[in-house]
Amino acid sequence: MPVKVKICGVNSPAAVAAAVSGGASHLGFNFYPPSPRALKPAGAAALAPAVPKGIVKVGLFVDADDETIEAVLKEASLDMLQLHGDETPRRVKELRRRFGLPVMKALRIASAVDIAAADEYLPVADWLLFDAKPPASMKGALPGGNAISFDWALLAGRRWTRPWMLSGGLNVGNLAAAVAATKATHVDVSSGVEDSPGRKSPAKIGAFLKLAAAL
Repeated sequence: MPVKVKICGVNSPAAVAAAVSGGASHLGFNFYPPSPRALKPAGAAALAPAVPKGIVKVGLFVDADDETIEAVLKEASLDMLQLHGDETPRRVKELRRRFGLPVMKALRIASAVDIAAADEYLPVADWLLFDAKPPASMKGALPGGNAISFDWALLAGRRWTRPWMLSGGLNVGNLAAAVAATKATHVDVSSGVEDSPGRKSPAKIGAFLKLAAAL
């Protein structure tokens, strides 16, 4: 079965076009200002019309307040919220109720303890996303998009009552191994399809999607 792909951090018409033509299932728009992939609401609003129905437009937020999310949604039409910070299950529930959109909760993984924390979000999140937790020694680390992976064996044999995505340092060189180890049916990629931080490569996007479709 082909692996479905979310291209995260799209911030240019060329990146959107490559993701759409390559068959991405989700496109992620980043609204975390410190990220090199960050967009203003108007920037996302300009890109969103090029995304056809059937491809999920996801807004990535990190511990954002209601006003920040509301300002984005007033300008950009999104289909899902991705919470990539330290949002509690209660906060996930509040945002889902307030904005009426499905929510994907990202969890940063370094050990089995981090995996176990996913259970707290099952009653309130629509999706889970497993990303790599950056080491404490990593300077300038972002909540995600750091081009690092975690031990995929931590996910081996695990099942959840919610759909989930695998993220963290994925690229064409390790995608097949990651899917084989975790049995992921959905993956999320950002830095792995870039020429430099924040600069998506249409060619790399196309290659990643082509490989995922063949798995």
